[in-house]
Amino acid sequence: MKRREFIKYSATALTAAVLSNAVKAEKRFENHDMSVEQKNKGNKMKIVVLTGSPRHNGNSAILAEQFIKGAQEKGHEVFRFDCAFKHVEPCRACNRCGMNGVCIYNDDFVKLRPHLISADMVVFATPMYYFGVSTQLKRVIDRFYAVNGLIKGVPKKAAFLMTYADTAREEAEPMLCHYRTLLKYLGWSSVGEVVASGVWMAGAVKDTEYPQQAYRLGKSL
Repeated sequence: MKRREFIKYSATALTAAVLSNAVKAEKRFENHDMSVEQKNKGNKMKIVVLTGSPRHNGNSAILAEQFIKGAQEKGHEVFRFDCAFKHVEPCRACNRCGMNGVCIYNDDFVKLRPHLISADMVVFATPMYYFGVSTQLKRVIDRFYAVNGLIKGVPKKAAFLMTYADTAREEAEPMLCHYRTLLKYLGWSSVGEVVASGVWMAGAVKDTEYPQQAYRLGKSL
C-alpha cells in the first residue's frame, strides 16, 4: 500500500472509530437517563388518603394533612377523600355489585372508586368515636365490597392515623385490631401507625409530637 493511500485509509478508520465511540457514549448516556427516569417513576406512588373526621380542623384531619405534606415532598401523588363531606350511602347488602361491579348507588363513592383501585397505598385517618372508627369512614370502608375483586390480593401499602381523647393504650386496640384485620383480609401491608392519645378539642393535636410523626411517616415512603 502506497504511503498516501495508507494515510488516507488510517484517517478514515480513525474518524469511523471516533464516531462509533461517540454514538456508543450517547447511547449509554440515554440509557442511563432512561434507567434513572424509570427508577424515579417506579418509586412514585399513587396514595389515597381517607379522612373520617366531620370537623374541618379535626385532630385526625391535621395528622392527614401532615402525612400528605411529607408524601408530596417525596414526589408521591395523593388523592384525598374527606368521607364526612362526601355523599356516600351505606352498603345495603343487595349484592347488585357482585363484589366486583357497579354499585346500586350513584354517589360520591363513584369518584373514589378508580383511585382506590389504582392506588399503591391507602391511608385511613380517623378519630375514635365510641371506641371505633368514625361512621363517615366506616361507610366508605363498607363500600369496598363493590370493588372487592379488584383490590383484594392486590399488593398495596397502608397506614393508620388515629386520635382519641383518653390516654389508655388498651382503648385504642379495638380500632388497631380492625385496621390490621382489614389489611390481613385484603392482603395489604402496613407501613406505619400514628396513635395520638390525649387530644380532644379541635386542634389540640397541634401541641403534640403526633403531627411530626405523621409527617415523617409520609416523608419516609
